[in-house]
Amino acid sequence: MSTDSSAEGGHGVPTVASAARLYDYYVGGKNNFAVDRELGERIEQQIPEIRKMASANRRFLGRAVDFMARQGIDQFLDIGSGLPAENPVHEVVRRRIPEARVVYVDNDPVVRVHAEALLADRAEITGVVEADMRDPESILGRPELTGRLDLNRPVGLLLVAMLHFLQDHQDPYGLLRRYVERLPAGSYVAISHVENETAPERAAALERFYANTSSPGRARSSAEIARFFAGLELVDPPGLIHCDDWTTEPSPVVDAADYIPPEQAWGLAGVARIPG
Repeated sequence: MSTDSSAEGGHGVPTVASAARLYDYYVGGKNNFAVDRELGERIEQQIPEIRKMASANRRFLGRAVDFMARQGIDQFLDIGSGLPAENPVHEVVRRRIPEARVVYVDNDPVVRVHAEALLADRAEITGVVEADMRDPESILGRPELTGRLDLNRPVGLLLVAMLHFLQDHQDPYGLLRRYVERLPAGSYVAISHVENETAPERAAALERFYANTSSPGRARSSAEIARFFAGLELVDPPGLIHCDDWTTEPSPVVDAADYIPPEQAWGLAGVARIPG
């Protein structure tokens, strides 16, 4: 989620920070502006683990995509994909399924421009849609998507670090159902979400910081996050668990020296199958 045109200065330079560009800043990217870096530095001063949170979330995304590919999922819809980063979805899945299809969705025009350039060599099976995640019916009907994904076959739906950008009055649970109801049985859904129980004071501070961006955020309790998986078949083990603990492998996939514990990465993650 990110800045819109009303938040740009006279020369097209954003005057309001966006979540997509803040995330890019956290993971060491270059596709951010002064307004993002300024806010990012302020966030780091009060929440020094913010970069580790982003890294743990990114690792969960890669593991979730790889797991789905091992289940035979060969087409993915990444909602709120953000700016291109290390190990993007199409690279992860194509290590197992070379012709896998991927569509990225984000409402930031900067994301669309960068993604289109990155994906140009495989545009027939990899695309990008500039749209708001709160309009699933429009997204799922866009030719950029329907020309690449077959919604009559199982899809890997990725809502990674996205649902916490929906306030309660925006009905985040209903929004997820609107996506799920349009996907066939056997599809998978991956969700990660900032939680507010491990570090409640810092979670509240993060909400205050993001209130000054184009995408205000809302941390939730573990029970509230678990509600997103109602009616779905949660992959368990590992179940709903902190991001860097999520793995379906029998042994740890992260060296002990690189592992990010829950107190430094307070986000919960889970993958579930649409039954039927």
